[in-house]
Amino acid sequence: MLQNQRTPDKNKQKNYGMSAQNFKNLPEKIEKTADITKEQLAFLLATEDDAMIQDLKQRARNTGDRIYGKNVYIRGLIEFTNYCKNDCLYCGIRRSNCHADRYRLTEEEILSCCKIGYELGFRTFVLQGGEDGFYTDEKICQIVSKIKAEYPDCAVTLSIGEKSRESYQAYFDVGADRYLLRHETADEAHYKKLHPAEMSYQNRMRCLRDLKEIGYQVGTGFMVGSPWQTSEHLAEDLLFLKELNPQMVGIGPFIPHHDTPFAGQKAGTLELTLFLLGLIRLMLPGVLLPATTALGTIAENGRELVILSGANVVMPNLSPKQVRGDYLLYDNKISTDAEAADSHQLFRRGNNVFSQMSTGSQANEVGITDGRFQLFGIERAFVKFDVGVTCRTKAIDCFLMHALDQQEFNLVFLQ
Repeated sequence: MLQNQRTPDKNKQKNYGMSAQNFKNLPEKIEKTADITKEQLAFLLATEDDAMIQDLKQRARNTGDRIYGKNVYIRGLIEFTNYCKNDCLYCGIRRSNCHADRYRLTEEEILSCCKIGYELGFRTFVLQGGEDGFYTDEKICQIVSKIKAEYPDCAVTLSIGEKSRESYQAYFDVGADRYLLRHETADEAHYKKLHPAEMSYQNRMRCLRDLKEIGYQVGTGFMVGSPWQTSEHLAEDLLFLKELNPQMVGIGPFIPHHDTPFAGQKAGTLELTLFLLGLIRLMLPGVLLPATTALGTIAENGRELVILSGANVVMPNLSPKQVRGDYLLYDNKISTDAEAADSHQLFRRGNNVFSQMSTGSQANEVGITDGRFQLFGIERAFVKFDVGVTCRTKAIDCFLMHALDQQEFNLVFLQ
């Protein structure tokens, strides 16, 4: 599998090929036990057996359907700062990027985003930003406290990087429910190649342990196809996820940014990302898997394919429109109308033709119940919410969703 993205280790492939009989029906075994060894992972990552690959993907999809049905969970994303003290070699908002247009949202602007999101139906807000010292623990705690006070039926997720245990505890004590922090790679030597010397693999692991111990619902993940990544690194990543047992795993293809040291590096692939998502679904059957923006960047239908492959979280952007284009972690990031939660257009595409639908016709396309929005398949057409369904005079963002071959998805806005 990995050879589609990186040059494989041919000797290892031969060794695994010699014992291929030992791995017969491996996807079925993983589905039944949710367990896998490093040797088995290495075999799967090297296999060219298309039948086995398709079997794994189908079993992963079946597992997701069995646990979650057709539910897709909607979270409102607020990217509130693109300042960052770190200098990660792959990131477009790294400290050294003097070409980045920096911004910070005020507390009032953040709360305004929440207000708009709440009126649109969102019941989870994800506050994401670089590691910006301007937002002290006191400021973060105040923002979280005000969100929880004004919207007590909402969950707050933070994604603001590495902090001390005391900081994490303080955020949790005022009401933060979830924390997203990618581990990026479970191999220390590889971690050092992706980050500056002042950043520590051990500290990243410490952060994730602290978050779990404090009681957060934790999300982590890694880039697929990052520079110098090997199949062994990916196997270690997957085994680390199994050990950590997070509530969410976010993975997406590495995409280079032109103002970073990795500008000339090759991007990761959609194919390998989909395969790894299937593996993660089988290894961690109950985990939440977001359809990340990077997937929609690398392929026009990337996130749709991921939804159809078992991903079950989407995060429309609630950030003010004037700053969405400045939170550029990688080149060509989807950041404006296709990603936004406040557009008021519903588009339907069939046979690659877009036509705007009138507000009056939308009632036939979307069934509405308390806290849940149902999107139905329409004549085998691709349906894209770009974004907004009029409901009780409010535009409800349903983001980038599919209804193919008469399939039905439940868009769940609850916590």
